[in-house]
Amino acid sequence: FAVGLSRQLYGKTMHSERPSHRMYEQWHPLGIVGVISAFNFPAAVWAWNAMVAAVCGDVLLWKPSELTPLTAVAMNKIAADVAKDHGFPGVFSLVTDSGPTLGKTMAADRRIPLISATGSCAMGRSVGEVVGKRLGRSLLELGGNNAIIIMDDADLGLVIPSVVFGAVGTAGQRCTSTRRLLVHKSIVDEVVSRLAHAYAQISIGDPTKAGTLMGPLIHSRAVSAYQNALSLAREQGGSIVCGGELVGGMPSDLYVKPTIVKISHQAKIVSEETFAPILYVIEVDNLEQALDYHNGVDQGLSSAIFTRNIQSAERFLSAAGSDCGIANVNIGTSGAEIGGAFGGEKDTGGGRESGSDSWKQYMRRQTNTINYSNDLPLAQGISFELPST
Repeated sequence: FAVGLSRQLYGKTMHSERPSHRMYEQWHPLGIVGVISAFNFPAAVWAWNAMVAAVCGDVLLWKPSELTPLTAVAMNKIAADVAKDHGFPGVFSLVTDSGPTLGKTMAADRRIPLISATGSCAMGRSVGEVVGKRLGRSLLELGGNNAIIIMDDADLGLVIPSVVFGAVGTAGQRCTSTRRLLVHKSIVDEVVSRLAHAYAQISIGDPTKAGTLMGPLIHSRAVSAYQNALSLAREQGGSIVCGGELVGGMPSDLYVKPTIVKISHQAKIVSEETFAPILYVIEVDNLEQALDYHNGVDQGLSSAIFTRNIQSAERFLSAAGSDCGIANVNIGTSGAEIGGAFGGEKDTGGGRESGSDSWKQYMRRQTNTINYSNDLPLAQGISFELPST
């Protein structure tokens, strides 16, 4: 994608109001782009920043998650060696540590015009404040409390596998993981029953082995967050349909069962993102109520609706529908495709990566005016006549 993009970094040409003048735009490299990435996509997030930034003429400084440094070292070496072999040494660089210190230092450094940060909303808010204080640029791709609306005319043959992949894939540790299911009241029991049946078939274990559909959580803190969220869900009136337990007989204590919780939209826990395979099922009366619930959270990354009704689909995609950066019809929230701009609104940060015209964030725009006449007319009809000299 980035290689093809390298020949399409177009600037516009504009007509000038002044005779014998021409105006146009150029896009120039920013210089250094800092990338701060999360553990859950230790290669991909860097790649779709780094490759686009590189073809824009920038050089990269990567600070990966302290939880996945070896993947970063390997990836950066491959890219750096290839660039060097083709006459471009120093394009890809990496720094790593055991905590947030380097990331904070990068965010505060005026020599880095752009910081692209992927992680939690709290992390992004911290980075954004530091970068903003020095009037730098930040590209933030943060958390998501993603919902799927299931209308009464939905094709459940599409719904069930989409929901399971979105909620269970990567053990619910994607920013696009499905967290909430807003189901029309007339089919909620059938949907829950079919999902519970599907969940019972999920093979949990070593993610490097064929046939495994769900691996472990990243660390013990994630397990504690999973358990705490379920405890709060119970306290707030939720009922666990399936899951809710640790899985025994595994290589570590980081394996949990994917969990379905029937709960009210009013429950506070529903508005919070828990990085774990927990799916909250919420009953709705109609599309308007579903949209109200859907948009009633702080994050705005990915969203979806399942319906056969074109009016419902278009309503969901309209300005009065989903308030997310990604809105899908009859496909789930997870599994973004390179080529489309990836990112979200509200507390998700507003940044866009990997597709469309997101390359513009890695460059600076310059407007040029050329006078090829012997006169010096001013714009907007301004007259500024000097005495003859």
